Amino acid sequence: QVQLVESGGGSVQAGGSLRLSCAASLSTSRKYCLAWFRQAPGKERRAVASIDIDGGTTYKDSVKGRFTIYRDNAKSTLSLQMDNLKPEDTGMYYCAADDGGIGYCFGALDLWDDSDFRYWGQGTQVTVSS
Repeated sequence: QVQLVESGGGSVQAGGSLRLSCAASLSTSRKYCLAWFRQAPGKERRAVASIDIDGGTTYKDSVKGRFTIYRDNAKSTLSLQMDNLKPEDTGMYYCAADDGGIGYCFGALDLWDDSDFRYWGQGTQVTVSS
């Protein structure tokens, strides 16, 4: 059974950093596209970063150069290093996994929604104050 558990959220001031982690219990017989989604207050959940099985990454334009996504396939972990945080980065952050692409993330990140990923964590809150 696939399980995703996020940790590392918190409250920081603008310009600060946080590192989110996701412990992923994934089937060893399947390959997954992994991603981080963010749900800002009053808004829909949207992807901010993704990573393929071979390490290929994609980022939402507003986080490029500030966020870095990592995956460790051997340890089944996913991380998101967030630097130079801004108040608009505030939201609930979710780890997501999907095996439909056999480890590769297809489609435009900005157009992904909940239906594009099969497995979800419970989320971790990030609050950035100005």
